[in-house]
Amino acid sequence: MTGMDHLIIAADAALRTLFAKPRAARACPTLPELDSELSAAEKAQSGALMRVNHVGEVCAQALYTAQALSTKNRALRAHFMHASTEESDHLAWTAQRLDELGARPSLLNPVWYAGAFGLGLLAGRLGDRVSLGFVVETETQVEAHLQSHLSRLPANDHASRAIVAQMKDDEARHAVDARRAGAQELPAPAKALMRAAAKVMTTVAQRI
Repeated sequence: MTGMDHLIIAADAALRTLFAKPRAARACPTLPELDSELSAAEKAQSGALMRVNHVGEVCAQALYTAQALSTKNRALRAHFMHASTEESDHLAWTAQRLDELGARPSLLNPVWYAGAFGLGLLAGRLGDRVSLGFVVETETQVEAHLQSHLSRLPANDHASRAIVAQMKDDEARHAVDARRAGAQELPAPAKALMRAAAKVMTTVAQRI
């Protein structure tokens, strides 16, 4: 494919992520034997947390699309696109759960997407090993973030907890896959900057 082809694919991915109803290839994780009966306050808490998780999946689509666009390595491009496909399941699951909770996605999703796409391009321009290192650190931080959500979600919100648990397992595997593909360890200041940016995003996304 030509460079223009890749740009068209990237533009299509952005439009689908931001404006189309996401569809999952895998069934949404559930605990059918357990009901998620929630009070109004518990629904609000779960909705805020799942909105943050949905934003994370919007950003994941942007990151992987940009990294696939940046690399000249066909095998690595396929690696990024496969991970993006799995992340699209997460996008669909979190969107579905937001609907069930009567909550809305973040109003700033186009901003989050643009920022994450820019970071993905930057990581890709720094070389494939750095780009993979960025994946490792991103997924490691996301895994920790999801673990914190498991402790903050209402104990009886079994539906949200099942989704978050599966997402956490998938993110951990993506980090392992990136290490095996030759990821380079990022310097401590870069990791700290990524944590600070994530903190801003999660704080704002809970409300807006």
